[in-house]
Amino acid sequence: MKIIVVGCGKIGVTVIQSLIAEGHDLVAIDENAETLNQLTNIYDLMSLCGNGADSDILEEAGIRKADLFIAATGSDNTNMLSCFLAKRLGAAHTIARIRNPEYNDNSLNFLKQELGLSMSINPELLAAQEMYKILKLPSAVKVESFSRRRFEMIELHLKEGSPLHGVRLCELREKYKAKFLVCVVQRGEDVYIPDGNFMLQAGDKIGLTAQLTEIHKLLREMGLLQKQARNVMILGGGRMSYYLSKLLIAGGSSVTVIERDLALCQELCAALPKATIVHGDGAQQETLLEEDLRSKDAFVALTGMDEENILISIFAASQNVPKVIAKVNRDELSALAEKIGMDCIVSPQKVISDVVVRYARALQNSMGSKVETLYQLMDGNAEALEFLVSSEFPKLGVPLREMKLKPHTLVAGILRDRTSIIPDGNDVIMAGDRVVVVAAERRLQDLADILK
Repeated sequence: MKIIVVGCGKIGVTVIQSLIAEGHDLVAIDENAETLNQLTNIYDLMSLCGNGADSDILEEAGIRKADLFIAATGSDNTNMLSCFLAKRLGAAHTIARIRNPEYNDNSLNFLKQELGLSMSINPELLAAQEMYKILKLPSAVKVESFSRRRFEMIELHLKEGSPLHGVRLCELREKYKAKFLVCVVQRGEDVYIPDGNFMLQAGDKIGLTAQLTEIHKLLREMGLLQKQARNVMILGGGRMSYYLSKLLIAGGSSVTVIERDLALCQELCAALPKATIVHGDGAQQETLLEEDLRSKDAFVALTGMDEENILISIFAASQNVPKVIAKVNRDELSALAEKIGMDCIVSPQKVISDVVVRYARALQNSMGSKVETLYQLMDGNAEALEFLVSSEFPKLGVPLREMKLKPHTLVAGILRDRTSIIPDGNDVIMAGDRVVVVAAERRLQDLADILK
């Protein structure tokens, strides 16, 4: 597809990277010529230096033939205006980055309708929602939801002394009564779609699928279930902190936010009257200890500096805080943080990348299914996709054991009406089902792509 991206900051570049990896024809627009030069030196794309809300620039970029237009500058107003012009000039679909907390659901729905937006994306809100899911299930390092939370996929890190060390997957299903499926394993740099003979080891990162109640049951049987975080400390008072605090307070948790900027503290006090807002430097260990860090169920580092988030998170973990989450955007720092023991990292850029790639693939579907959900797993080395199956899927009613699937793919779940199915070889796929597939070493555009 022909895709135009306006705004080449952190979010824009991450989106461009993902879409180029998908094989799309990209045009990048930004007002910073040096940024564009760096992009064109690395990636195969066209670039235009100018204002993405200028109709002449959009015309030069080929807006009339664009299948998808994405506005990801740092200004909500510029993004909305760019999308409005792009739609009027002929772009088939438009996505705007809209971050301002003042735009509530009703406002956004009105804007989408009036501006002809296909989708609005809010990196801070989406990242906060991901963190909130983890804080509700702290045993996991990542939690992904399918079909409105009727089906979950979680990532677990098997630490030294884990009861799963040395256990084959076929033995695991026999040992524990919960209905679940281990569908992907990362061991060092390698990612596996395992079979029943695969033996787990300490240090593995595993992805398993089940209903949420079954996940709780399984973790409880394994002795790995941590209680939901009810007393949370957040370092940094930006937009993401605001969104996360709001979700936690609505869920009944107590929240302490530490922020060094006095004016921002005052804004948070007005916006979050039920939270405790502390004016102080959270990079100072004494400040954290004075605010009773050791008594918290969870600590979340959300400053604007990746390095600070990692270092303070390591300190929080050393104080035996049960759950520690750090916001880290740079890939190289994420990898470093994991090597030194930080296993729960959230990147707003990667969250947005998932959303945009999912939407782009959904536009291309033509063979009997539609991408409903897409998540990157195991540091981006595998994917989990949810497909809505139509009557055109070529293997309707065929037992899974009779289907010849491509290597490194697995049908991890079937959602039929209100029933969630952990499939075995006797299960079939029917029209109207939502099917969850996990794939490594390949990108799936359509459910039929799993077939040989």
